[in-house]
Amino acid sequence: MATFKDFRNNVKPNWCPGCGDFSVQAAIQRAAANVGIEPHELAVVSGIGCSGRISGYINSYGFHGIHGRALPIAQGLKMANRDLHVIASGGDGDGFAIGMGHTVHSIRRNIDLTYVVMDNQIYGLTKGQTSPRSAAGFKTKSTPGGAIEPSLKPMEMALSAGATFVAQGFSSDIKELTAIIEAGIQHKGFAFINVFSPCVTYNKINTYDWFKENLVKLSEREDYDNTNREQAMQVVMETEGLVTGIIYQDKETASYQERLTDYAQTPLVEENLTMSREQFEALQAEFL
Repeated sequence: MATFKDFRNNVKPNWCPGCGDFSVQAAIQRAAANVGIEPHELAVVSGIGCSGRISGYINSYGFHGIHGRALPIAQGLKMANRDLHVIASGGDGDGFAIGMGHTVHSIRRNIDLTYVVMDNQIYGLTKGQTSPRSAAGFKTKSTPGGAIEPSLKPMEMALSAGATFVAQGFSSDIKELTAIIEAGIQHKGFAFINVFSPCVTYNKINTYDWFKENLVKLSEREDYDNTNREQAMQVVMETEGLVTGIIYQDKETASYQERLTDYAQTPLVEENLTMSREQFEALQAEFL
């Protein structure tokens, strides 16, 4: 059985020291080992941004896609190779700006994969501009007078779109985050996980200390029922989204794959796709 160390490779992350993404990477590696996945059974697909580099830092199959397109790639991969556990990852700009359409429709389809968003409320890779998750009044290079738009609310969005698994973590609490990702991997459907992952270089407002002072842990509320969508929405609105834990899970709704007739029984192809050396060279010559 694989351990946490088996998901490490020799590539050293080049994130800024203290970046929350280090903890997200470790949580994914630990969660994969804890649920019994082997490195060859996992694929990590990422988009663009600081977070997009994560697919190269984990010892598994990896695909570094283009901006906002991690989810369509991940969905195609999961549909084509049914034996893989697929984790898509990206930042708040990747998932909630250029990729928002893919996020909403991935939730709607409920394809069996896990989506981890590293939410730092800023564009870090491009040196600190306002993102869809930046609060109104947030001052950056792109909004020197302060952002005039309200921050997008991902938890309310996911619940409204009909997500069957909605959770939120904090990179400083790696134990809870690991447990959340484990549950997301094991969920039969689309698991949407937003992670507060502070940018220590460009975001001096939403810091580790700020989150520690403002976050509410659902695990500390005995009366909370994460199978109740109405209660989930109420709590998210009451806390302005500053909550961690499994916010909502629907174990009854079938995944996209389960709704496809004979998906599990029918092979993807019925022909022998083996290519001889001569056929390969002939095909290659057409593009030279």
